[in-house]
Amino acid sequence: MNNMRERKPIGDWFGEKIAPGEERDVFLNVGESYSSSTVTIPIHIRRAKVDGPVVFITAALHGDEINGTGAVRHIIQDPDFELLKGSLILVPVLNILAFDRHSRYLPDRRDLNRCFPGSASGSQASRLAHKIFNEIVTRSDYGIDLHTASIRRTNYPNVRGDMTNPKVRKLAKAFGSDLILNGIGPSGGFRREACNAGCPTIIMEGGEIWKVEPSIVETAVKGIKNVLRSLGMIDTPVERPSYQIVVEKSKWIRAEHGGFLQFHIKPGDMVEKDQALVTNTTLLGDDQNILYAPFDGVVVGMTSLPAVSPGEPICNLAKLPKGYDPTDLEKIRSDDDGLEQWVSEELATSVLVVEAPEDQVNPD
Repeated sequence: MNNMRERKPIGDWFGEKIAPGEERDVFLNVGESYSSSTVTIPIHIRRAKVDGPVVFITAALHGDEINGTGAVRHIIQDPDFELLKGSLILVPVLNILAFDRHSRYLPDRRDLNRCFPGSASGSQASRLAHKIFNEIVTRSDYGIDLHTASIRRTNYPNVRGDMTNPKVRKLAKAFGSDLILNGIGPSGGFRREACNAGCPTIIMEGGEIWKVEPSIVETAVKGIKNVLRSLGMIDTPVERPSYQIVVEKSKWIRAEHGGFLQFHIKPGDMVEKDQALVTNTTLLGDDQNILYAPFDGVVVGMTSLPAVSPGEPICNLAKLPKGYDPTDLEKIRSDDDGLEQWVSEELATSVLVVEAPEDQVNPD
């Protein structure tokens, strides 16, 4: 669609005028509950005195993914955060109907992140998507949407975006994650449709559902500030990772047998081709089989539930591009002893990691 689209005014929200230099809480009416009570999404609007880009920052598009909620709240409540140019639309919980049910999905059992841009006369999910799109995306020049892994999984922090879009690429690189996954996103997805409407948008994935994890919140806040700094909206130091990898391919490694897993890897680990990832055992501890890495990669996501049945996903490996050595990258991270190392260690508390015997070799 046309990237030069006409944007709704940031200073006019449902008849409320927000002048340059002001900040205000507004409430977006998105429908009614079963009891016919009005359902609203709380939004914080912040405008600098100087005009500039409008950026939305949203969390909990899936109602149980609240690490991003913690990050957005941190920015809203930070007394030292000073916006020098432009405007922010800060939304701690986007999918309020699912959030109230501690659920990923809406009461109509639909995934809101497959329903954009929505319809004013469609299903409950479609109507909610339409409201969000019409009131938030159409006012914005850029977007950052914060996610976590789904139920019984955890994700090492990573940014996802369509790296063929120059403006998306700029956002993704500026965020400062050491890992970027290239892709346009699913059909009907929030970021994909926002990009189609001329609002370049990225997402960050990190951590687990139903938690506000300190290292994930710090990673998200750092990335958001890096993006705003790149747009000239704030004046804080940019925090860059020691390396940044753009990944074109990832693969879920799946269980071949039912059983109980002994993990040999944790989120964020760099692994070499043919390295042992997990040993599948019986409940009494007898080995059934070992799963090995099919390529050099990064553990971008993994299950936090050791009990599996055949075909269930165990870990998501992002394939390292040619020229990147997993041993070298692991050493760089270890030597830095920075945020990435802390994140990996904190996320590892969700899984019990057992070192693989040195003589384990992939028989294939």
